[in-house]
Amino acid sequence: MSNTGLIIEERSRDLGDFLVGRLIPFRKKRMVGPFIFIDHMGPATVKPGHYMDIGQHPHIGLSTLTYLLEGQIMHRDTLGTQQLVEAGAVGWMTAGKGIVHTERTPEQLRDGGEHAVHGYQIWVALPKDKEFIDPQFSYTKADELPSWSENGTSFKLVAGKGFGKVSPVPVFSDLFMVEVKSTTKAELNISGQLSGEIGVCIVEGYIEACSERIDKGNMLVSKEEDICKITLGENSHVLLFGGQPFAEERYIFWNFVASDKATIEDAKERWQNKAFEMVPGETDYIPLP
Repeated sequence: MSNTGLIIEERSRDLGDFLVGRLIPFRKKRMVGPFIFIDHMGPATVKPGHYMDIGQHPHIGLSTLTYLLEGQIMHRDTLGTQQLVEAGAVGWMTAGKGIVHTERTPEQLRDGGEHAVHGYQIWVALPKDKEFIDPQFSYTKADELPSWSENGTSFKLVAGKGFGKVSPVPVFSDLFMVEVKSTTKAELNISGQLSGEIGVCIVEGYIEACSERIDKGNMLVSKEEDICKITLGENSHVLLFGGQPFAEERYIFWNFVASDKATIEDAKERWQNKAFEMVPGETDYIPLP
């Protein structure tokens, strides 16, 4: 187990009508490459009285990556963006110097029925020289992402570079996120295919690594130079993510990420004073914790 690195168990927290599993930050591992925050949302059922309604809240110093396995979310932000994020596509919002957004169950799913929602909300810290760029939003459809199969295993490059391919998602640092699904037990050769620190998030099934079995709901963290051989279990589903770590430490408070604490203090004050530009047509406000 010496070269496995670290196994992180998903820790659940209650988000009103939704149970969310937090994977990072973790006390022994604050980041994996530039990835600083990963929440596993669901699987859950959206139904009357249990809609997702995450009101106006701010971000600085990061990009959010919304990746759904099931369901839909309506994203609205300061820029006037109104984007229906569908399963398999990538919503990529870069906060830079500051942005406000909401995430809600779309109107067409508020129909009295029941609908599944399942996915990941991921934060990627920005490089120091990009922390104060203007905010922006991009949406990449599922069929625009590089996808391929090898020996009964399917791959999708969600973001960044890996396996000799490049995702069209407009990232700002050396990173990768790859979705992998197996039908039969299969060896996964990562060596030389991904650059930097590597996290393996087990969505379904299990993996075997360094003579250990690791089941769904856990995350394996390693470094490229000492990653061991990984075997995917039959009918398993994993997300590989990571990249080159930054030279500087990152601080995180609530929804704010920065390379210095003063920037976070300024953002806290701006939000309390309602000095952020808000989302057109939205009126609610999530207070600073």
